[in-house]
Amino acid sequence: MTYKGHVRNGAIVLDEPINLPEGAIVRFEIAVIEDAAEDQEVPTLAQRLASVIGKAEALPADWSENHDVYLRKAHGQ
Repeated sequence: MTYKGHVRNGAIVLDEPINLPEGAIVRFEIAVIEDAAEDQEVPTLAQRLASVIGKAEALPADWSENHDVYLRKAHGQ
């Protein structure tokens, strides 16, 4: 059978739900349908990350430059 769907936040979402058992192995084929792709507005990175932008608090002033150092320290490395 063939089902149509679209990509939402990097995941394949079928247009019509189907009932598959948990863990079912599936195969899919990518076919970009030009008309559908043109009608959909692709969200920007900022739009996709809007829910987490500005949430970090009390970070060191040099976090953006040395985040890898702080992450290693947090994980005991």
